[in-house]
Amino acid sequence: MTKAAVDAYLAALPADQRQALQTLRALLGTLLPDHLEVMSYAMPGFRQPGPKGRMVAGYAAFARHLGLYPHSGNIIPQLTADCAGFKTSKSGVLFTPANPLPQALVERIIRLRQDEIATLGR
Repeated sequence: MTKAAVDAYLAALPADQRQALQTLRALLGTLLPDHLEVMSYAMPGFRQPGPKGRMVAGYAAFARHLGLYPHSGNIIPQLTADCAGFKTSKSGVLFTPANPLPQALVERIIRLRQDEIATLGR
């Protein structure tokens, strides 16, 4: 799947969700400039370049919330204090257009995921 599939996913959302996820997408694009925009597990996200590149993070919209998912069950549990005020699961952090994720939290999630990927090797 390509960037066009991501554009189509976002275009189909209500305006408030679309704007919130476009903002998140832009931030992720800045943090992961050489990564590929893809659809994975029916959600947009960013994958490392190369044929064996790992997923770094995905994001999605649902009826009552949005989510950021670092494609690892090890990242969010490390950030309990940082995620105060947001509902979390082992695999992601949930937010709303009215209460978006702080940039510093997104940066920390991405940094931890990249560190984890580096330890896993390719």
